[in-house]
Amino acid sequence: MKVFVTGAAGFIGGSIAAGLVKAGHTVTGLVRDPAQVAEVAAIGVTGIVGTLDDHDLLVAHSRGADAVINAASSDHRAAVEAIIAGLAGSGKPFLHTSGSSIVGDAAGGLGTDQVYDEDRLPPPTADKAARVAIDQLVLGTANRGIRSAVLCNTLIYGHGALPRDSVQLPRLLKQARKSGVVRHVGPGLNIWSTVHIDDVVDLYLLALDKTPAGAFYFVESGEASFRDMTAAMAQALGLGAAEDWPLEQAIQEWGYEMASYGLGSNSRVRGHKARTVLGWQPHRPPVLAWIASDMLRGAR
Repeated sequence: MKVFVTGAAGFIGGSIAAGLVKAGHTVTGLVRDPAQVAEVAAIGVTGIVGTLDDHDLLVAHSRGADAVINAASSDHRAAVEAIIAGLAGSGKPFLHTSGSSIVGDAAGGLGTDQVYDEDRLPPPTADKAARVAIDQLVLGTANRGIRSAVLCNTLIYGHGALPRDSVQLPRLLKQARKSGVVRHVGPGLNIWSTVHIDDVVDLYLLALDKTPAGAFYFVESGEASFRDMTAAMAQALGLGAAEDWPLEQAIQEWGYEMASYGLGSNSRVRGHKARTVLGWQPHRPPVLAWIASDMLRGAR
């Protein structure tokens, strides 16, 4: 296929784009910086310079591709609308990347027993309502001649195809290196479902080929509490025991969104449909083993 990937110079998008090339697809990728054209060329991707606000560019490249993967933003509605305009009535695949903070509870580091799956989602918080509305917009295009799917990623770990950081664990690592103390939000009892970036790429490739229209997938292969992840991180770094950090101080370091949702919430989900519908079989090391054995390799 000729696949158009937004966010092709990012952690997720670059890894997906590299995986597509290895699988024999021809990939054109949207990048924001002209310097990134050469960077993505090194992984076999033709870079197109632009932004998610370039409506006509997104429409044109979506229309000219055999499939589109949005890996640039889960929250940019105008970009999604432009992609839909380019694909409407074509029957082509459109894979949209969302994130499992849509079920996040902003618990300040406290734990929960609540676990969700694709058929049972909570009403979104006010902070996440716009993202959920975009997910629903994408799913609804199944009625507009698009083979659409939403892939809702959990906490992603691992090393990507390009030298980019994932969202959550690198922030903990950088804070620890800066201060000499590994910290988690509140008591760190909050739990996130997790998945290795290489397993993520495998699932996108499967979804590109096999997903039915209008499908929603949670992308997870396990889970861990932040207390356990920071304990593993402290040991890998040779530092003292990880410490609790009041939410207010965490917000000063990481900002409201990241501290409250990315690092301080619970996001426990089960991705049954990826396994049963697409035959996905994640098999990379679980997150605690990865932190212990591989996190510091190439970490920036």
